[in-house]
Amino acid sequence: MSTLGTVRGLALACHPLPTAAVTVFALLLALGAGGAVEVVVVVAAVLAGQLVIGWDNDLRDAARDRAAGRTDKPLARGALRPRIVRAARGLALLLVVVLSLWSGGWLGLALHVGLVVGSGLAYNAGVKATIWSWLPYAVAFGTLPAFVWLSVGRGAAPWWVVTVGALLGVGAHLLNVLPDLEDDARDGIRGLPHRIGSRGSRALAPLLLVTGTALLALAPPGGTPLWSWVAVGVAVLLAVPAATARGKVPFQAAIGIALLNVIVLTLRT
Repeated sequence: MSTLGTVRGLALACHPLPTAAVTVFALLLALGAGGAVEVVVVVAAVLAGQLVIGWDNDLRDAARDRAAGRTDKPLARGALRPRIVRAARGLALLLVVVLSLWSGGWLGLALHVGLVVGSGLAYNAGVKATIWSWLPYAVAFGTLPAFVWLSVGRGAAPWWVVTVGALLGVGAHLLNVLPDLEDDARDGIRGLPHRIGSRGSRALAPLLLVTGTALLALAPPGGTPLWSWVAVGVAVLLAVPAATARGKVPFQAAIGIALLNVIVLTLRT
């Protein structure tokens, strides 16, 4: 395989949309706080962590993806060698440890590698097949803002920042799993979205996401500016396709609300 083909395969195997979304999430949280070097290092740490999680997921699911005929998965269709992905995952793991320690010291290492990346790996390892499938998302997305704030010198993140992150994480989990509910059920995966079903997931996820937007409007000290209520209205509009559309559209709408919340969070802190 050519070098370009290998790079393209690794990019597709890392779950590029969630990886990019979480990295942008971290970037927006970091901007305007620390210096340029601090921002670059913390964002690089988050990117490396998401690469670890994405590549680990595709390695674990390769046989199942192959059986399901997933042509969008390079490992499943034989376009990428597992040993190459394992090597990339190992390098990314080394980078995430070094960069997290550089960014936030030992506490940053514990928050990011222990709770954010650790939650993602726990999900891949089997938590996704249980009723607790939502918990790694809540922990990871709730902890990520705390890691970023610590790394750029903002100290401890307020409770409402952590809560909004957790709500975003659980909402994204519910919507991300929707297109694969039937395939997952055949393979014995029974996470929270599978147990409450498509209709329940479509109802609960937008509710959680819009609750996060409303919390950003109401919780920060100093009153609620008019534009915060405009953001709530936009979130409600995005919640409509999140609750009613098919395929990947619900997850993309959730990412839209997530980015909206990060923008509001940046302006409110």
